[in-house]
Amino acid sequence: MKRIITALVNNRSGVLNRVTGVMSKRQFNIESITVGLTETDGVSRMTFVVHVEDDRKLEQLIKQLNKLIDVLKVSDITDQSIVARELALIKVISNPQVRSEIGGIIEPFRASIIDVSRDSVTVQVTGDSEKIEALIELLKPYGIKELARTGLTAFPRGSQKPTTQVKQVSLI
Repeated sequence: MKRIITALVNNRSGVLNRVTGVMSKRQFNIESITVGLTETDGVSRMTFVVHVEDDRKLEQLIKQLNKLIDVLKVSDITDQSIVARELALIKVISNPQVRSEIGGIIEPFRASIIDVSRDSVTVQVTGDSEKIEALIELLKPYGIKELARTGLTAFPRGSQKPTTQVKQVSLI
């Protein structure tokens, strides 16, 4: 089963390597990772989509991540109401005659053409994974030259509290 895990971490060199090392040692298959700065100076949010076969393994992973020095908070937000998005850039083979047809295909997806060359167009789309997959399938017959996806980034909606295991830090 797919789980969405977020971690707030100190923005320091090597933190991502240590976090993914814990996941690797526990044999978790990481489907996607996104990392970015947060509203707090010096703190980054990591969002992982991982495959988990056993809830006990997930619980152990969260405990292991919380033991890392630069990890501030780990949350499993899978079963919550969340805001989640992914970004994809899709370079599609296109001559001038086909461009308007591609424009018509991408319009319902609220995607946009962000670059045009003699023989291709680059489409930008954001949304959930299913939306992006659907657009990719519709564009495949034209020929996809290049594809880049960011992976999922997410957090709980509104004032919801995430299912969190917060590290207890002693200030003594």
